Formats: sequence, structure tokens, C-alpha cells
Amino acid sequence: MSKSILVTGPNLHPDAVRLATASGYALHYAPPYASPDQLVAALAESGAAAIIARMGRIDAAVMDAAPGLRVISKHGAGVDNIDLDAAAARGIPVLAATGANAISVAEHAIALILGVVKRLGPLDAGLRAGRWEKPEYSGRELAGLRLGLLGMGAIAQATARMACGLGLKLHAFDPFAPDDAFARIDIDRCKTLAELLRNSDILSLHCPLNDATRAVVNAANIAQMPARSYVINTARGGLIDEDALLEAIRSGHLAGAGLDTFAVEPPPANHPFLSDPRVLVTPHIGGVTDEANARVGTEAVSGIIDMLEGREIPAHRIMNRHLLAQLAPATGE
Repeated sequence: MSKSILVTGPNLHPDAVRLATASGYALHYAPPYASPDQLVAALAESGAAAIIARMGRIDAAVMDAAPGLRVISKHGAGVDNIDLDAAAARGIPVLAATGANAISVAEHAIALILGVVKRLGPLDAGLRAGRWEKPEYSGRELAGLRLGLLGMGAIAQATARMACGLGLKLHAFDPFAPDDAFARIDIDRCKTLAELLRNSDILSLHCPLNDATRAVVNAANIAQMPARSYVINTARGGLIDEDALLEAIRSGHLAGAGLDTFAVEPPPANHPFLSDPRVLVTPHIGGVTDEANARVGTEAVSGIIDMLEGREIPAHRIMNRHLLAQLAPATGE
């Protein structure tokens, strides 16, 4: 069995590198946001039995370039850049480091909330340009505003705990989350998405990107939000209809947005979000802290080692377990 692991990115945290090396595995690296052809070439050269998915898409053609591929491990929680159906059809488990970066991403969500509501970007730029805007400035208090969380996974729960200290009133919608996830933090559980939207002065996105959630922040749903509300996204860019969001900001219905992720990454240089001071943008780095990278990297590597060496993997970490189970009668697994 090959003991080569391809990382679709330029590096891993030193703790993860030490774990792989100590276990006899060799790490190979692909360029950031490598094209399918580059990934195919990297897999052919490395003969990898496993992929740590960081940047770029892992589709059927990429998987077929590595006949010995036995496991894909996401460097994080969101697996929308991996074709789960294609992996299952080939009997390849897809693992995720669920919750490992929750604190860092939650902190970034709170930072975006503070930054966009307090208008820190425009005020900083104005002062540097020689403007003293205090006479005409009128800000908003966060305390008492309603924070709506779309999704109630580990990141949303961490965000909610931090938001409590700011005096935000918490609402959330997630039809799949258990009741105790809401009760532990005293979050009002909304029965429908429409109810969440009506109760969101600030809407923060924490759900996976799939067919049900793609462009969930669209013109019709934005219209249900209160006037002068905000959208925060530290999840996936595809959750937002970007044209609809921009139009709502330009019309004044939305007061602004804080975005760490985009439909296309990196976004083009002429993307209209980049020139609108009401949109606070960061380059998908919410979970990119030394502490989170250590946890995520070591979990990604340890999952691969456990899988390749026949040890049991917790069910919640296998993202396509239901698809693999459907294949079991045919594959004899």
C-alpha cells in the first residue's frame, strides 16, 4: 500500500506534518487552487493513497487519476469542493474535521459583525484620507439587535456563545439540530426559514452548501429581513445570490454585509463587492489560525492514518457514509 498523501494546498501545520512523518507517511503538495489537470499530474507523480483536500475541487476525473486512492480527508468541515457521489461510487470515504476550526471561525464571524455594523472599514479609510467624520456620524449599538443563525452546528453554537456577551438576542433555524443545541445557549428556535429571516437584524450563515441551500440568500428571502439588516457569511459563497445581495445593499434595504467567502474564489479583481464600502470582505481565512490549523491538520492526517490502517472512524466524520452503505451489497464491504 502506498503511504503517500497529496495535500491540495501549499502546506500543513507542523503538528500535522510531524504526525504524518512519525507514522511513516510522505506528504506531497499541489499548488493553491490547482486546476484539475494540475491535480491529476500531482496524483500521478505522487501515487497517493489519500488526499487532504484544502483548495480546489476534487471531482471524478481527479479521483480516477489515482487508482490507488482509498480516502479523501477534508482540511476543515465543508465538503462542497468534493464530489461525494463520485467518491462513494468508487468506494472512497470522505472524512471531515468537524468542529476543529469552530472557535476560530466563530471569532471571525463576530469580528465581521462588529466591523460591518460599526463601519470600521469606511471609517478607517476616511480618516486615512484626511476626513474627520465625527460630526455627521451616527452608529448603531449591537446590544439588543437580533442575531439569526442559519444552521446550528459547532461553528454556529460557538458564535452564539460569543454573541451572548455582546447582548445580542439569538434566533436560529436548523431542522436537523437537536433541541438541546438551542436550549444550552438559550436560543429561540425558529420553526421555519421565514421566521428566522423576520427575526434577523443580522443573519449569519452556518449551513453546508448543497442543492437545498444554494442561493438561499436570494432576493425573495432578503426581502423578508428587516430594513437596515446585515448578512454575515463565514460558510460558503454559494449560499448567497451575490447579485441579489448587492442590489439589496444598493437599495438600502440591507445596511451592509461581512463576507469571508465568495461564489468564485478568489473573486475577480473587478467584483463589485470589492468596491462597495458597505461590504466588509476577507479572503476565506476565518478558520486559518495557528490553533485551528493545528487541530484541523492533525485530524485530517489522523483520519487518513486510521482509515488506511483499518481502525474505526467515528460515523460523524464520514461525510458520504450513507452513499457507501448503499454500495455495500454490490461491493461486498
